[in-house]
Parts: sequence; structure tokens; C-alpha cells
Amino acid sequence: MSSSVFTYDAATSKPLLDEVQKRSGQNLQACYQCRRCAAGCPVGEETGVTPDRLIRLIVVGDREAALNNLLVWKCVACYTCGTRCPNSIQTARITETLKQMAKKAHVTPLTPRIADFHSAFMTSTRHLGRFNEIEALTIYETKTAIKELSQGKVKAVIDEMVGQARLAVDMMKKKRLHLGVDKVKARSEVKALYEKAKGR
Repeated sequence: MSSSVFTYDAATSKPLLDEVQKRSGQNLQACYQCRRCAAGCPVGEETGVTPDRLIRLIVVGDREAALNNLLVWKCVACYTCGTRCPNSIQTARITETLKQMAKKAHVTPLTPRIADFHSAFMTSTRHLGRFNEIEALTIYETKTAIKELSQGKVKAVIDEMVGQARLAVDMMKKKRLHLGVDKVKARSEVKALYEKAKGR
């Protein structure tokens, strides 16, 4: 963000606010900046943007800053913010909305690996109706490996493969890696929900 001082212009601010509220289902205008969410956010200090500040960026219509900040990609969706919020505003739903808006606008994510993992997670969940470690990590590792190979980072790809193989072995020893494929019965309903969400 270029400045710590927010300026407000209704003509430019309202479209962004309306879009985020409609897509996230959250009433951002109910936020009165008590900062209880900020006090409980586990990644706020690391990202430099707390939930209350993100909401303020949207309310004042700073689209660029709202889509280009680390909280959008590093939010862990713990819902601490919504639990603490006196008006039950769930920032995780807002950050998810901003992720989708950033993708649609072809905004380069500040943390490409997190963006790739998010994409792999969503693809696997849409396909099977629930998260599958093997499928999702195969998609994620393939995507990141192709990117790094295109940049000539062969050693980085090899190191990543070795590291992930060791992690897989450790997880299997502790019975924390599920090799089976679990599917929900009504996968068509899950896919329909994804398609509906994409259109929002």
C-alpha cells in the first residue's frame, strides 16, 4: 500500500464494496473497526494486513490494495476473526472472494506457491467432493515443477521431490497419508455448487 491514509470517494468505492459483499455474503458495512479480529488473527503480524484493515481497504474502494496483499493468500481460514467479531463478519469468506477476483483479473499473486496449492486444493475437492492428498499434491507439485523447470531451476525441483518423498514416508509411518480415494456420493451436487460459486 502506498499510503497509510485512506481516502474515500463514494463513486469509486461503492462498486468494489457491493461486489465483495454480494460474492462473500458478508456485511462489511457492519464493521466499526473495533479490531477484535486483528487481536486474534494468527497471520496478521506476518502479512502486515489485519482483517479490519482489509475490510477498510474494500470499504474505501482501494481495489488494487485489496487484491494485492498477503492476507488474501495467507489467511488460514481459522474463523477466529468471525468468532470474535461482534457482528459475525467472517474475513475468511472475504479473502476467498478476493482470491477469486484476483484470479479473474489476472493479478499475479504475491505468493505463487500458495496460489498454486489453493488451485490444486479446489480442483481436487471439486473432482472428488473432498480433499484427496495424493491427487491434490500431484497437481500442485507438477504445476510448480513445470514453472521452476521453465526458469532453469532443476536443482530446486530435485530438492523439492526429495523433500516431499521423505515427508510422504514419515507420514505413512504415522498413518497420516491416505492412499485410498474417498468420494462423496453426490459429486454432481458438489460440482454444481462450484459452478454456482464461479458465477457469483
